[in-house]
Amino acid sequence: MAATIEPESDFSALPDPGEGVFTAPLKRPAHVGEDWLEPAQTDYSAEDDKIWDELFARQMEILPGRACTAFMQGLDKLDLGRGGVPDFGRLSEELGRQTGWSVVPVPMLIPDHVFFWHLANRRFPAGNFIRTRETFDYIQEPDVFHDVFGHVPMLTDPVFADYMQAYGRAGWKAMRYNRLKALGALYWYTVEFGLIREADGLRIYGAGILSGPREAVFALEGESPNRIMLAVDRVMRTDYVIDDLQPTYFVIESFEDLYHQTVERDFDQLYRNLGPGFTYANAAVLDIDNLLHRGTQEYHLRGGRGSGAAPV
Repeated sequence: MAATIEPESDFSALPDPGEGVFTAPLKRPAHVGEDWLEPAQTDYSAEDDKIWDELFARQMEILPGRACTAFMQGLDKLDLGRGGVPDFGRLSEELGRQTGWSVVPVPMLIPDHVFFWHLANRRFPAGNFIRTRETFDYIQEPDVFHDVFGHVPMLTDPVFADYMQAYGRAGWKAMRYNRLKALGALYWYTVEFGLIREADGLRIYGAGILSGPREAVFALEGESPNRIMLAVDRVMRTDYVIDDLQPTYFVIESFEDLYHQTVERDFDQLYRNLGPGFTYANAAVLDIDNLLHRGTQEYHLRGGRGSGAAPV
């Protein structure tokens, strides 16, 4: 792990990204401190709880047989289908017993360095709001359904839970080299949009897929996207799509494989060789790739979400 993280770092203190490090220009709300934590979880309305329940029911019609085993087991362990938006305190007690994690409320998308700090200390920041009826099918900023339904069940898996902490601690080194974009690509293609190879075939573990109905089918069964075995160096050089279905998905053999590929990589050497931008387009297939499926890219060639193209 020493090759990935900064062994001398004090992970109990917020890291300083430094003036030369590019981060998203997010304005901190006046009611939260530098940790960006809300004083308390929102008191959700009956309508909010109904929206959660409907989103949950919709995903549960799609995910059995598509979601990975660890996710389905995590849903059961945390009893996320008991009705209404889950209480963060109860979730934190259960996660604490299983893997030492907790869930903490934040008002919105938070800065990279704050996000790293929470992960490094086994705290998962979850949006303290839920989408409206008008944004029921698609919301750009992650809400409580995406964060809690999509991410939190995976934190019941001990190896994945350790990977998430190691990822947070890796942020210190990425900031020192000003390579947050590359580290962000790793998160995107694993934690948000990752696939895993299980005995019965490919399954989903990425929260961005698990929390949305169209992508859960598209990622596994669509002819358009590429499916490529994960290689950390390759992924960290690859651009990604933030507002549409992905042209490429990366596949891991196991969470142990993901953990070791990441924490055993000499990131000092990698960051010294990386340019500030991405090397590979999001639809690229390389000679070095272990390719499982070469996609037609028909969905994106027809214009993607904005054109109304079918996710085939």
